[in-house]
Amino acid sequence: MRKIISINSIISLILFCALFCSAAAVTACAQNVKNGPDTSSIRDPGLEKESRHSLEVARHYFRLKKAYRAAIARCEEIIAGNPTFSQLDEVLYLAGTSSLRLSENRGKQTATLPADKLRDDAREYLSRIINEFPDSSFRERAETELRPLGGVKPKNAKASVSNQ
Repeated sequence: MRKIISINSIISLILFCALFCSAAAVTACAQNVKNGPDTSSIRDPGLEKESRHSLEVARHYFRLKKAYRAAIARCEEIIAGNPTFSQLDEVLYLAGTSSLRLSENRGKQTATLPADKLRDDAREYLSRIINEFPDSSFRERAETELRPLGGVKPKNAKASVSNQ
């Protein structure tokens, strides 16, 4: 009888430890779980479609029309309205390059801002590609455009981009 109690006590102790460890593991895992997906990375399909259309229009203004103010306006609409757009790196590149070309009096539209302000805007847009999209296919081109502008702006520098 004494051996049975000892074996039962040992089995009970083992089961208690197993349950306690399982509960502790579940609690530890639950503390590291977020409440659903990160809402900043969720993309609205309708907004993505609208932003893709605006990007196509911006590309058209940039490449075919050489209408850099119009391209910047479209890009700024996307940046303001859909900051999680899947192609935001391209939008920033178009806006930066358009600002730079306007500062050089290139294209079919005249600048409405001083050249220094346009160069600052270009530097801001292009720096965001480097700082926020390190794996972007636009990174190397952005770095090339940034060299004569003083290089990349630090990540926590205040954004000062204004409307054209």
